[in-house]
Amino acid sequence: MRSPQVVPDATLPKRVTIYEVGARDGLQNEKAVVPVEVKVEFIRRLVDAGLPIVEATSFVHPTWVPQLADAASVMEALGETGRSMPVLVPNERGLDRALELGLRHIAIFGSATETFANKNLNRSLDAQYEMFEPVVKRARDAGLDVRAYVSMCFGDPWEGDVPIEQVVGVGKRLFELGASQLSIGDTIGVGTTGHVTALLDAFNAAGLGDDVLALHFHDTYGQALANVRAALEHGVTTFDASAGGLGGCPYAEVATGNLATEDLVWMLDGLGIDHGVDLEKLVATSLWMAAKIGKPSVSRVVNALAG
Repeated sequence: MRSPQVVPDATLPKRVTIYEVGARDGLQNEKAVVPVEVKVEFIRRLVDAGLPIVEATSFVHPTWVPQLADAASVMEALGETGRSMPVLVPNERGLDRALELGLRHIAIFGSATETFANKNLNRSLDAQYEMFEPVVKRARDAGLDVRAYVSMCFGDPWEGDVPIEQVVGVGKRLFELGASQLSIGDTIGVGTTGHVTALLDAFNAAGLGDDVLALHFHDTYGQALANVRAALEHGVTTFDASAGGLGGCPYAEVATGNLATEDLVWMLDGLGIDHGVDLEKLVATSLWMAAKIGKPSVSRVVNALAG
């Protein structure tokens, strides 16, 4: 399999953690409902490819996300391996299900804008903290690790531009509920490199260092890898990505959705940055999954290496 020519950059981090979201964020946005056994095999293949963190599913109500109605069955099938995988929990009932299964890592998903908070959480921007506070407290009291996502950080399809100070205010409040990491989401993929740098500067000024921040880019406008580079130059070392580019963006037409993990790996390989992922196995996994859902991968690297 072809590899990129390695030209290291001594100014960049030497190692990056890839937080794989294809099994959750990817599949929840696909039209097809994937059988439990296929999801479990997909997750196991991702782990075998060397991905250190695989977010497995979400305990959201099946009315809202029918693609993940089988969350408990997936986690039960994964057994002990699944207990160390993060799952998204929207509320205390979701946390109850995670605790019943003995899971050790959860994530909450907040919004940087009023409109999306109302549409996605059925809460106002301020009321979302009241919903998440008992979830995080109970999780931490039970010894669980908590990740916080904040969405619509670079733009909102209803509100347009989102002020940087608003994003930082929301993100900091979510993080200070008791999270160990804050994932900053470009939900509709409109962010650009200067915006990334300015937002990270503002988070740092507010007391959140690059070591507790992650970036979650969508590639709607083809900016995801450039934005990763800007974040690397800033010092961020955790990036969310989805195998094969699984998952569209429901708020932007013709959106390619999540940054493809393979595209990220190719860039990191070219920069000589360690990540621990076997690209050949990952490409094979994405091709396998594409056949299962009857939809070709949008990853440029997958298509180039499979050609």
